[in-house]
Amino acid sequence: MFKIVKKHRLNHESVEMDIEAPFIAHKAKPGQFIIFRVDEEGERVPLTVAGTDPEKGTVKIIFQQVGASTLALGDKEEGDFIQDFVGPLGQPSELEQFKGKKIAVVGGGLGAAIAYPIAKAAHALGADVDMIAGFRNKDIIILEDAMRASSNRLFVTTDDGSNGVKGFVSDILEQQIKAGTHYDHVIAIGPIIMMKVCVDVTRKHNIPTTVSMCTLMVDGTGMCGCCRLTVGGETKFACVDGPDFDGFKVDFDEAMSRGRMYREQETQARERHICNLTGEAR
Repeated sequence: MFKIVKKHRLNHESVEMDIEAPFIAHKAKPGQFIIFRVDEEGERVPLTVAGTDPEKGTVKIIFQQVGASTLALGDKEEGDFIQDFVGPLGQPSELEQFKGKKIAVVGGGLGAAIAYPIAKAAHALGADVDMIAGFRNKDIIILEDAMRASSNRLFVTTDDGSNGVKGFVSDILEQQIKAGTHYDHVIAIGPIIMMKVCVDVTRKHNIPTTVSMCTLMVDGTGMCGCCRLTVGGETKFACVDGPDFDGFKVDFDEAMSRGRMYREQETQARERHICNLTGEAR
């Protein structure tokens, strides 16, 4: 069992938690992830590590309450326990290559929570970091101050223009490139369609681009094959070969199609979720 040491609601749908997991806290690196189960009946859900505190032995996760498992996790409070918290899994991001380089780290929606530790670590290594973070509206913006402190420049976009620049992260990325900003590398993290559009932009300008593929997962060891992707014409597994991949080689259309396979079952599971606090269906 793993204890929830700290809980902070970032907005009406996103939650930040610190989980007591000292072994993971001492080993996890930016880009890696964990898999949790709320209870013995729960499904296995992957979440990228948003930060660690080795001295306290805690691992920070940030998640959006959209499915049955994340709704159940969000119902938990400080001092409560969850059944499983396994990691670190996946390959850490290769950040040493960015020393002295000009890079753009792009995060869409909750992907900003994954992009933030990458930007922070690269910035600490001496990279010149532009961070571009996009959200649907001002009410769901997260980590704005933290992202600003971990980059040389921060650009915030909202779909409806309620905060920052109206538009999408890919718009800002292309505007900066056309304005003469020379990026040595771009890292894009977020919804698959967002990463695909960012890669469409960088491919035109031949800028190497890394994407983080958060696919469907079960065991996190490559045994089940659930997280398979086609990368450069070869089958790869996001849980052991990734989650970072060369964006120019990823078959995004296939990944999006696979991601929609269980949409109906996910909706049914979410509708059956009962809130522990109110006793009402969530």
